[in-house]
Amino acid sequence: MILFKRTLQFFIICTFLGLITLLSLYYYVKSDIPSVQVLKDVQLQTPMQVFSRDGLLINQFGEKRRIPVTIDEIPQPLIDALLATEDSRFYDHIGIDPIGIVRSALVLVSTGEKKQGASTITMQLARNFFLTREKAYIRKVKEIFIALHIENLLTKDEILALYLNKIELGNRAFGIGAAAQVYYGKELKELTLAQMAMLAGLPKAPSALNPIRNPERAKARRNVVLGRMLDEKHITRELYESTINEPITARFHGAEIELYAPYISEMVRAEMVERYGYERAYNTGFKVYTSVESDVQKAAQTAIVDNLHAYDMRHGYRGITQLLWDFEAQTALSHADIIDKLKSVKEIGPLLAAAVLSVDEKTATALLKNGEQVTLDWDGLKWARKYITRYRQSFPPKKVSDIFNPGAQIWLRKNKDNSYVLSQLPEASSALVSLDPNDGRIKAIVGGYSFEQSQYNRAVQAKRQVGSNIKPFIYSAALDSGYTLASILNDAPINQWDKSLGVAWRPKNSPAIYNGPIRIRRALAQSKNVISVRLLRGVGLQRTADHLLKFGFQNTDINRSESLALGSASITPIELARGMSAFANGGHLISPYFISEIQDFTGEVLFKTEPLLTCDAIENELFADQTLTTTQLNQHDQNNADIPALPRCAPRVISKQNAFLVADAMNSAIWGGGSWSHKTGWSGTGWRAQALDRRDLSGKTGTTNDSVDTWFSGFNRNVLTTVWVGFDNPGNPLGRSTYNNNLSSAQISGAESGAKTAQPAWVDFMRVALDGKPEAPIEPPEDLVSVRIDLATGLLSKKNDYTSRFEYFDKGTAPTKYVLQDVENIFEEDTKTEEELF
Repeated sequence: MILFKRTLQFFIICTFLGLITLLSLYYYVKSDIPSVQVLKDVQLQTPMQVFSRDGLLINQFGEKRRIPVTIDEIPQPLIDALLATEDSRFYDHIGIDPIGIVRSALVLVSTGEKKQGASTITMQLARNFFLTREKAYIRKVKEIFIALHIENLLTKDEILALYLNKIELGNRAFGIGAAAQVYYGKELKELTLAQMAMLAGLPKAPSALNPIRNPERAKARRNVVLGRMLDEKHITRELYESTINEPITARFHGAEIELYAPYISEMVRAEMVERYGYERAYNTGFKVYTSVESDVQKAAQTAIVDNLHAYDMRHGYRGITQLLWDFEAQTALSHADIIDKLKSVKEIGPLLAAAVLSVDEKTATALLKNGEQVTLDWDGLKWARKYITRYRQSFPPKKVSDIFNPGAQIWLRKNKDNSYVLSQLPEASSALVSLDPNDGRIKAIVGGYSFEQSQYNRAVQAKRQVGSNIKPFIYSAALDSGYTLASILNDAPINQWDKSLGVAWRPKNSPAIYNGPIRIRRALAQSKNVISVRLLRGVGLQRTADHLLKFGFQNTDINRSESLALGSASITPIELARGMSAFANGGHLISPYFISEIQDFTGEVLFKTEPLLTCDAIENELFADQTLTTTQLNQHDQNNADIPALPRCAPRVISKQNAFLVADAMNSAIWGGGSWSHKTGWSGTGWRAQALDRRDLSGKTGTTNDSVDTWFSGFNRNVLTTVWVGFDNPGNPLGRSTYNNNLSSAQISGAESGAKTAQPAWVDFMRVALDGKPEAPIEPPEDLVSVRIDLATGLLSKKNDYTSRFEYFDKGTAPTKYVLQDVENIFEEDTKTEEELF
């Protein structure tokens, strides 16, 4: 009896002490127990994804790869595999597994070591979300309390879904959805039973059991999972036997990038970090839809790469990359040794590293790093005359051995017909910006030859002298000051003594051809330098500079000297494209944008771009003031609730008439004028754009001194594109190339210029961008008149022949006098005008 009482007292005391201990532990860990709100609103660390306008994935940024899935999207065999392996009593216990705890305790007592865990899936979830993986007793206590708390607040399916989306599975894959993509490049529903079992075995040790790094251990673990599924009667013996013999098929799959556009994706990444901070931008699952169109963006990248290679090839072959073996003194390396050496070579852009195995007179055999052996035909080699300087090339090769010999490591590019052409890494750089001039939407943007080679985005960061691309703005200032397209100026050399420098400034045309009295339309189309200087003097330097600032250029970039007329201002391609858009959209200054919409991880729209639009029709209907600002329009919206809200209108910076007249003169830069049959025909500097066979295009070339920077900008009403080509190191000339007798007569040769160096990329790009699009010319606005003028004098003409043409004039500026007598037409060029160097 006494023994019974003492035993009872002992149990009561132990129970009391146990309750006190549990209560003390609860209050000790209470601060670590998450609230209901935290558990209900758990935010998974999901990477930011960047898409094109048409929904193609461009890139994703984040420390963890994660593709959240719902419990309904997870195949039942995968759930069975995971539960059989990790927590077979998951749907029966209350968050902790007493049997597992007792088993773990027995192992601890018998060995003195914590060799075996007793964590349920709920406890693992508690640790993964709220604790560390440190093996400590207090952590285990916290796990238990948090697990009980979770079970009290969430359903079993909710717990399982959270676990499967949170768990780390190796190779930076977090969650079962991301793991399926990383290891197999599939969605969960596409996985085989063997693949599901493989993923279910990873939670135990994601690194050690990784099927990519340790396929043998991974296979053993996979078969353990299949064995547990068999024991739990989730699969039959026959299915088990057939599945355990399946090979390991896992390999690394990156994000399923559908549109490779690294420059625009980096622009988005930087903008998102600036808006939301690094942690939020990278880990909260933003979906960013850019403004670029996938097919147009691809065309832009192809045009830039192909054009840089074309420039590089006409200037000659700079030689092999390295000599892998001396074919005269050494035995050739084995294919395996060659491939090992090639694997250490970083391939850039479309360039493929190859080793020359053998050469014949007109062909060669080469080995690629993937083990493929290819034949190089003479058509892909004959361009490779030796590079001497940027101004000189050697004689064309006559046989392959004039170019390289066996043992040489070379670069190749693959043509569309699967043939290969000898290549090299271009030294020059380039950029392209294409946008919709009506709202500023960037359709395509390329910042260089290769983002892997250089992350410097020349489209938005490189301020380079614009050369004659400045002239449309100079002429716009002139038209705003009383000049007309029919005004006559003297195209003759200028000699001006500069007292401060003690020298004479002699701006010259390029080429140095002077036509005497010439109309402004033709002067702009043929990029006459001296006329641009005379116009600047006529308008006034300060007034011209002030006019240029209307187009959004920075004040510090517009130098106050007469060299401004020749393009000495330094402007980025995107700034130039923005300013040039005013001529395409009727005189408005739009704001380029590259992010159209931002969504959170649930798909809710957080931000949607509302671009400034060209609002001529609305302005004309409601307001007489054609210089109405955006601020005034917004105030109108706020103060007139009964009137529908107006679009946010881009401010007008020049009149519609001024914009049209400049654009129309730029159309002559492509299509020229005069009569070829009467030997008065002439070409503008942008005549190569005639290859597109569209009359709705306007354009302007641009080249700086010594061909350091070359440009071409061109547009119709809906698409405007600017291309720049030059060297990253300012001051390096692009040089000139001589005719290569091995190539066709269609090749480009002579001094590099905007028309030869930049315009070919513009033509190739616009061919795709405009494909299937109807012509969209710049329509003449109201308050313009069209009268027939005499080509020689710019006065009114009654003749209807090659000596006259219809010309547009702003109302009140047309000539009022007729030409009194026949004037000999002075325009007698019968060949295509050479491109300007300014």
